[in-house]
Amino acid sequence: MSDEAPARAANIFDVARLAGVSHQTVSRVINDLPNVRPATRARVEHAIAQLRYSPSPAARALVTRRTRTIGLVTPGVSDFGPTATAMHFTVAARGARYTVDSVSLLDEDPAVGVRSAVEGLLRQRVDAIALVVVDLAALETVRTLDLSIPVVATAASPRRHVRLVSIDQYRGARQAVRHLAELGHPRILHLAGPSQATDAVERVRGWRDELAERRLEIVDPATGDWSAASGYRLGMNLDVGPGTAVFAANDQMSIGLLSALRERGLRVPEDVSVVGYDDAPEAAYLYPPLTTVRQDFAALGQLMMQKLLLAVEEPDAVTEDTPIPTQLIVRQSTLAPAGRRG
Repeated sequence: MSDEAPARAANIFDVARLAGVSHQTVSRVINDLPNVRPATRARVEHAIAQLRYSPSPAARALVTRRTRTIGLVTPGVSDFGPTATAMHFTVAARGARYTVDSVSLLDEDPAVGVRSAVEGLLRQRVDAIALVVVDLAALETVRTLDLSIPVVATAASPRRHVRLVSIDQYRGARQAVRHLAELGHPRILHLAGPSQATDAVERVRGWRDELAERRLEIVDPATGDWSAASGYRLGMNLDVGPGTAVFAANDQMSIGLLSALRERGLRVPEDVSVVGYDDAPEAAYLYPPLTTVRQDFAALGQLMMQKLLLAVEEPDAVTEDTPIPTQLIVRQSTLAPAGRRG
């Protein structure tokens, strides 16, 4: 009897390595999708033949379904981040020749809303479901879903999960605070987003950890609702003094904050430095132009679609959830405190 272990069947990653392409490109070739160069297609087909690779029957059955429709569940908000993510996901899905059937969550209970939306999409026989998640209760519901079709969600969370893709909110917040600390600000306040918002929770965690590591004062964050109005309201009562800087949880709250500080006779950045989050289109045109943390929503939407396609093609494949990094965009709303200039 031979002691040799049976040869492992080749998978999509083996084909990608041999052909020198990404697994997404292999998937496009297998499913006869457009936008693959003839030379690349030939290289992938040669690797498939060489490895005798064959997708599982279950995967092929999913791929060749006639609906070619993906259900997309979005939050019932018009905030920049979720809206941009959903738009880029839809563009990526159409590029892969899938139709997107979108459902917005309007139920006051996010967990109930997610279950209801998913049940409705299953009745329409969608091939897979994508969710843009902004609420902790909705995230926990997604973690417990047990469906016969692939499910992928965008959500910020310190707990990795095979179903999640995300932007690194935690490290993005630390980038913002590190910038202010390195300018010399001894006191860095935070205007946080809603306490049940996944992104807000991760940004508070990053802000707090960066301050703690630098042994700087930690004052409880003031909580808003992502809107410019809440940033204005909090800004009118914010305890700011010499050397103070403010990290706002998104650019909209920063807009309200800038207005409140101006109304109080405080100059930005001469008296108070301000950093936002998102790099919304208007951030560069505020007065002063806003230093902010840029998120790549196009990459997030595309990554969600890629992960769904892989789940359809290779149901047993396990991919690592590596959050998409953020980028600090430094503009004129931040400056070293008066005593640290020059």
